[in-house]
Amino acid sequence: MKKEESNEQKLNRRAFIKSTGLFAAGVMIVPSHVVSGLGHVPPSDKLNIAGIGVGGIGRSNLRNMSSQNIVALADVDWKYASACFGDYPNAKKYKDYRKMLEEMDKDIDAVMIGTPDHTHYVATADSMRAGKHVYCQKPLTHSVYESRMLTKLAKETGVATQMGNQGNSSDDMRKVCEWIWNGEIGEVKKVDAWTDRPIWPQGLERPSEKMAVPETLDWDLFLGPAPYRPYHSAYTPWNWRAWWDFGTGALGDMACHIMDPVYKALELGYPYAFEATSSQVNTESAPIAEKVTYYFNERPKKGKINMPAVEFTWYDGGLKPDRPEGLKPGLYPGDKMGWGGAIFHGTKGTLICGTYAMDPFIIGREDNPPPTTGELRRIPNAMEGGHEMDWVRACKEGKANRVEASSNFNYAGPLNEVVVAGNLAVRLQDLRRRLEWDAENMKITNIGENEDIRVVSSDKFEVIDGHPHFDTKYETINAKSAAESYVKREYRQGWSY
Repeated sequence: MKKEESNEQKLNRRAFIKSTGLFAAGVMIVPSHVVSGLGHVPPSDKLNIAGIGVGGIGRSNLRNMSSQNIVALADVDWKYASACFGDYPNAKKYKDYRKMLEEMDKDIDAVMIGTPDHTHYVATADSMRAGKHVYCQKPLTHSVYESRMLTKLAKETGVATQMGNQGNSSDDMRKVCEWIWNGEIGEVKKVDAWTDRPIWPQGLERPSEKMAVPETLDWDLFLGPAPYRPYHSAYTPWNWRAWWDFGTGALGDMACHIMDPVYKALELGYPYAFEATSSQVNTESAPIAEKVTYYFNERPKKGKINMPAVEFTWYDGGLKPDRPEGLKPGLYPGDKMGWGGAIFHGTKGTLICGTYAMDPFIIGREDNPPPTTGELRRIPNAMEGGHEMDWVRACKEGKANRVEASSNFNYAGPLNEVVVAGNLAVRLQDLRRRLEWDAENMKITNIGENEDIRVVSSDKFEVIDGHPHFDTKYETINAKSAAESYVKREYRQGWSY
């Protein structure tokens, strides 16, 4: 039976938006203290920043913004968030971010969001509609549709935005771009990328045992727009990444970092198709290991090179691409960081970089790397808070003259769409075909109305009298309806787009 919600938890987002006097379509509303309503805070002034989701990576993001005023903190789990609460004892504390935005509207200029993936969109959209600048952790959203909506909303509101893929601000990212655009490895038609994630359990079944909700956790607010399910410690505070209702698996967690230099340097845009294979897929959580291949069309020439069609392949869960020819014995790409990396296969050479585009090199030119011009905008200390402070700078600039942050939503939204679209390929792989993607309309076009997929719902194993006994159960799902629900998930009552 569904848990009865309190009146406060039933706070309707539409009513909230109406009550705070937000914008009509396309009209930006800014806090009343902002100079002349022009959306400009003098550079000498400090931003008033609120944090939503501050128990994990959000705490680190706020630490990198602590030269500003941290005025409010919202988290559904006050035990997990207690260390961050201790960092800012004067900040007002909330469990429901909507109540925070309503009560402190005039006292908040900008919001940092570090919640689980499934609540990124609602917290970000509500903050933007309230006229707040937004820094949102990666992946930007849980679904393709949510990414498209945030990209649109960023344009409509004009607020300063940034996704938390800090490598996007790094000098190494710009080095990769310069080398490729200068033709140092020729034309690139194939790229491989991988991560060592997941480092949390995946391929899990939904727990059946009952557990009491901790007193410090508001379970209903944690669920947010996701379907109701009873609390279990397997879901939060960290392992939510594994579960389809809450997270986006290893692909969603790391591709916004590792695909980022590939997407930026090759100006990939949207794929026209994708396909996947993986370890066992079930109805509840992402697989233990997977391989996802995206196909991109030819793009306009960039710098000195043409941009031919590209095949991009992603590996995780211990799967890796073959070691490229010419790589020194004993090495594997990304060894220094150890979390993964990307291999650009060019017609004249092979470029390799680690996670965040770190430590790029061209095979055979390790000791004689190509020069860089420094023409691309540099962000000091990008990996030690510069990414966050680049956003702070953008927040203080008026929209008319603003230099947008490095991974603003106009860039991060489309990148994130590509990342989470890969999970469509994973979850629909029982169709056993390359899936054709109509990116403009966010639809897979080669699924029939009456086609089904069979997905594991339970997989039990035991040994009886020395003999193995398997009890695998499957759920049959209409593939077209499933695809539509993965692109745009249905929200629980009380939450809306």
